Amino acid sequence: MNKKKKTIQILINFIVIILGVVIDQLAKGMAIKYLKGKSDFILIKDVFVLHYLENKGAAFGMLQNQKMFFVFSAVVILALFAFVMFRLPLEKKYRYTHICLVLISAGAVGNMIDRLRYNYVVDFFYFKLINFPVFNVADIYVTIGTAFLIILYLFYYKEEDLQFLKFRIDNSKLKY
Repeated sequence: MNKKKKTIQILINFIVIILGVVIDQLAKGMAIKYLKGKSDFILIKDVFVLHYLENKGAAFGMLQNQKMFFVFSAVVILALFAFVMFRLPLEKKYRYTHICLVLISAGAVGNMIDRLRYNYVVDFFYFKLINFPVFNVADIYVTIGTAFLIILYLFYYKEEDLQFLKFRIDNSKLKY
């Protein structure tokens, strides 16, 4: 029965990741259609605008034109998160970790799709008031997921709660 619950949890995670990616890609599609080549769409004057930007780097424009590095990094992160999700116990206290990993994964996939499809990431949210770097829905997923994951591991979980992450090697099954 526990294996069935685990399979259902992984399936739910996968569906929510796909849903998050679809929302991200729809938002970026709308940004391309309605913002590309046009002036900013003002939502709150001098505070928040929709501003189309093709970002070939990472946050704050770092690592410009490093597409393969970003794609490789995303694949490694997704593999690591899949490993952790499979190992996460089904206990209620790990539900928030599932949510964080799903958010980060959806953001990583959304931006990876852009890099593979366009060779850049479509960004369009801009806080003009503080001159914050232009960002997108996937960036929001990654930022929120990462922030809460850090908070969980710093303040919520105890060391014994993280034992599921440790590797166990059964010496009796090793062949010399």
